[in-house]
Amino acid sequence: MKIFRGEIHVIKERCKQCRLCINLCPTQVLQESEEVNEKGYHLPELIEEPEKGKICVACGFCQIICPEYAIWVEEKKEETPTEKK
Repeated sequence: MKIFRGEIHVIKERCKQCRLCINLCPTQVLQESEEVNEKGYHLPELIEEPEKGKICVACGFCQIICPEYAIWVEEKKEETPTEKK
């Protein structure tokens, strides 16, 4: 069984801190970071907590709803324990 996880990428100069990606993430793995872009907007960041079941599943919803096309997800395939042998 293949498990897909996501890696979030943000185009800093496009983000306008609308928070749609943060508020509508189905797995609630995005939060507002301390980092700001040149316009002073706080950027989203990924916060995974696997022990609590909070992982990015690379659904791509954040990139679909972003009005500025400022965020996208890259799928990262993880090996299952049986594949690591």
